[in-house]
Amino acid sequence: MTTDASAQIRRIRILKTAPHACSYLEGEQSTTAFVDPELIIEPSLYTRLAEIGFRRSGPYLYTPMCGTCSACIPARVVVQQFSQNRAQKRCIKRNSDINVQQRHTIDTAEHYPLYEKYINERHKDGDMYPPSKDQFEQFLGTTWECTQYFEFRVDNRLIGCAVVDVLPNSLSAIYTYFDPSLNKRGLGNFAVLFQISLAAKLDKSYVYLGYWIENCQKMSYKKKYQPMEFFKENSWKLSE
Repeated sequence: MTTDASAQIRRIRILKTAPHACSYLEGEQSTTAFVDPELIIEPSLYTRLAEIGFRRSGPYLYTPMCGTCSACIPARVVVQQFSQNRAQKRCIKRNSDINVQQRHTIDTAEHYPLYEKYINERHKDGDMYPPSKDQFEQFLGTTWECTQYFEFRVDNRLIGCAVVDVLPNSLSAIYTYFDPSLNKRGLGNFAVLFQISLAAKLDKSYVYLGYWIENCQKMSYKKKYQPMEFFKENSWKLSE
């Protein structure tokens, strides 16, 4: 954390949405706080905001700020201490035929049908359903200087993509979408393992995996990547 970033963070204007139905916990109301979109976000400030639980979605940096619930816990993998378990090693071996290609931009005509299929089959109960090309372009096509796309291809066929922000001391896993018909591959697991491996090669300390919610089954996979830290009571603590 730099002194400049810390000073700037105290002057940031934070905007809040009106309460709306939570897409993760039934019966809860969600409120999102986001950084003034007019603010120019330098890498040092982005890093500091990530360190206090902010995430990026399209052009926005946001964090949950709900009135009656604090279930969303920021989570990050401690890269240098991570060691693959047996299941994770099998996943890597099972996907050894994947060719990962790094891109600064993507071909929407090729990527959108894969994203559409993924949302339609995996996330019908989420905020991104129903998918649309405009939504895709705003959410994932809006690139920052730090944004990279990692395409997963087999015989040159696109089967998945991980959208990643590369920060000075970490990677932030923005989103991953893949062919949902390839269940046996475990592409979601592979994408996380790839990003942890990439972070290690780049000498990064952490991979941010978004929020973890104890009572949300969709989030349970995140605790498989140990050691993991949770941001609670204004500090990062190792998960139990």
